Amino acid sequence: MKAQCRTTGAAVRNLSSILSLLAMVTLGLVMTATAQDMSHHHMDMNADPTAESEITQDWAKAKLAKSPRHHEWVKVKNGDREVNCFIVYPEVNKKATAVVVIHEIFGMSDWVQQMTDELAEAGYMAIAPDLLSGMGPNKGGTSDVATQGNNAVGQAIRALPPDQIAGDLNAVADYVSKLPAANGKVAAGGFCWGGSTTFFFATRRPTLKAAFVFYGSAPNDNAQGTPYTVDKAAAGKIGAPVYGFYAENDMRIDATVPPTVDAMKELKKMYDPVTYAGAGHGFMRAGEPNNPPPAAAAAGADEAAVKKAANDQTMYKANRKAHDDAWARWMAILAKL
Repeated sequence: MKAQCRTTGAAVRNLSSILSLLAMVTLGLVMTATAQDMSHHHMDMNADPTAESEITQDWAKAKLAKSPRHHEWVKVKNGDREVNCFIVYPEVNKKATAVVVIHEIFGMSDWVQQMTDELAEAGYMAIAPDLLSGMGPNKGGTSDVATQGNNAVGQAIRALPPDQIAGDLNAVADYVSKLPAANGKVAAGGFCWGGSTTFFFATRRPTLKAAFVFYGSAPNDNAQGTPYTVDKAAAGKIGAPVYGFYAENDMRIDATVPPTVDAMKELKKMYDPVTYAGAGHGFMRAGEPNNPPPAAAAAGADEAAVKKAANDQTMYKANRKAHDDAWARWMAILAKL
């Protein structure tokens, strides 16, 4: 009887081991399939998943309202799609170079429109497409998608098919290059998710005059959760010089820069990254001069509150300097195109 019990117990343990092994294999296959599916996107689709309140910036809206330049919304056709775009014309006496402005993961925000106006103020024809055009419940763009919940915009942007993104951006670049006031030269610049998308766009439009990547990464071909590797097949198609703008306190993105330098050097592609001391991710918006500074600590605040207020002020100053230095660099490069 004891021998039979021992035999039965061993069989149960063996069966349990087999079932555990099968479960581990199944889980591994699922994770591999998921990672492979994620890698098909070939760019950073998870950038800056912050609150959707970033869509609205009253300080940016107020500045834009005072602009004397001509603004308009236009619909650009990409096959069956219509891409809603915000375009601003510079007040100049000659045909202008165009800049396609690629928004953050927050979609078509007030700040993106203000940045588009600032580029026009500097003498460039600037156009910002809402890449969520037609993706809302009422076939609208960013503001329509936002009605679906606090994280709806970020989720919708991460789900955009890369081919659709490339098609939209190419259609917009074609449109703006052919306007009577344009000189035919087109550059692209984007921020955060838009920075990664700018790098990606450069792989799909070799005729770009320049790609300005603000705290974004190059297209990658690694599985999710594995060390970052540049998609050299994609990067090899880049025809434009790529200029990178990075923050010192942004290791999530900064860690991708050295392998990108190596890959672009191997491919004999021009890549010029600059990292700004003390700045944090998103410094072009956070350091915008029109963006109100953080509040000082209240009278009688405890030590923790005082320390936080001091840190916020330090970061704001670093972001302001990074913004100003990056803007000067951007304008100097654009002037030479």
